[in-house]
Amino acid sequence: MKKLFGTDGIRGVANIEPMTIETTLKVARAAAHIFKRDKNRRHRIVIGKDTRLSGYMLETAICAGTCSMGVDVLLLGPFPTPGIAFITSNMRADAGVVISASHNPFQDNGIKFFAPSGYKLPDEVEKEIERLIFSNEIDSIRPTAQEVGKAYKVDDAAGRYIVHLKNSVPKGIDFEGLKIVLDCANGAAYKVAPMVLTEMGADVITMGVKPDGENINKNCGSLHPEGLSQAVRENGAHIGVALDGDADRAIFTDEYGNVVDGDKIMALCALDMHNEGKLKKDTLVATVMSNMGLDIAMKKAGIKVIKTAVGDRYVVEEMVKGGYNLGGEQSGHMVFHDYSTTGDGTLTALQTISVMKKTGKPLSELASCMTTLPQVLLNVKVKQRRDLNNYPVISSMISRVEQDLGDKGRVLVRFSGTEPLARVMIEGEDKQRITVMAQEIADSIERALN
Repeated sequence: MKKLFGTDGIRGVANIEPMTIETTLKVARAAAHIFKRDKNRRHRIVIGKDTRLSGYMLETAICAGTCSMGVDVLLLGPFPTPGIAFITSNMRADAGVVISASHNPFQDNGIKFFAPSGYKLPDEVEKEIERLIFSNEIDSIRPTAQEVGKAYKVDDAAGRYIVHLKNSVPKGIDFEGLKIVLDCANGAAYKVAPMVLTEMGADVITMGVKPDGENINKNCGSLHPEGLSQAVRENGAHIGVALDGDADRAIFTDEYGNVVDGDKIMALCALDMHNEGKLKKDTLVATVMSNMGLDIAMKKAGIKVIKTAVGDRYVVEEMVKGGYNLGGEQSGHMVFHDYSTTGDGTLTALQTISVMKKTGKPLSELASCMTTLPQVLLNVKVKQRRDLNNYPVISSMISRVEQDLGDKGRVLVRFSGTEPLARVMIEGEDKQRITVMAQEIADSIERALN
């Protein structure tokens, strides 16, 4: 079991373990040591962050820890997570570091790494970082004199990333004549995303582009699309796009202000790529959280759906292993592997809008390609994660619900990898019925674990 890393890096309340400057410094030193493979050359690590107040504190600690190991630092400042992955690969750096807690509230923060290829680190590398920290082995490694690292600011990172994003749009397509409402969640893409869509020719109405260090994800962005829906209706926009704090996911609204989640975006993009012969192996990679309606729609179209554990890193791992080029999550993480190594909300927006332009169809019509089965998701706060199979009351209740639903629904109970929560998800034909079922399971978990 890993002690620091969860499903998406290290995460917690800033200035409380493990997100303290002391631990962050050690993490940076251990990571720098691992990525310093060739002692005969200078090494470089890219560091970017979102707009949280605590980002300054953690950025300084990571920069100091990295330089103390004789590795140079390339500072991006506030920058989207997928952009950091791209810059890491594009500038041939030895690693990339993201300081962000993604969709979490501003008091939280996190650290995650990208390998030189732009992919997230495999579990074994994260475990090696932890081993170096907890064994204190890293403490004795101290480069001196000219071997100490330097820090540089990268001034052209935004330009590089914008060109990369625009190159993903099919030739001959622009966004002229489209009115788009864009909510950047007061997060990392508050500059880059509006520039991309504007340069593509769209009339862009922006929201969430005035970060103050505390308002990231606050009543805005992909977790709170209510304001986006209203703005789309009030402005007569063709589409609404809501990013999250680090811009690796996107949720949409159609021209009527109706929310369109990641499952429907995956479905319409998969169908478009399938029809053009561009969907590799006619396969879509999704997670166990995706709605059964996605499976039904894809099967009807002759597209295979492969399910993974929750987390875009697991989606990407399956895509790389199987040679697939489209995957994602219901939450809005979408991976277009022909252009990106990780989830990218802005890229997802470009691909979705491109389908609208190619087909001449509004998002509401495109999204109707799949019918969502009623779904209930309840979160239960827990003090610690425990094996639910050790609690007969919980396991028997889950079994009973599964038997009641048969093949017309499903139950998924899992622990969050980023928050102290147990998640209870049920799908079925009757919303009221499955709501009662989900609440019964949630109550039993609450009683047993707390």
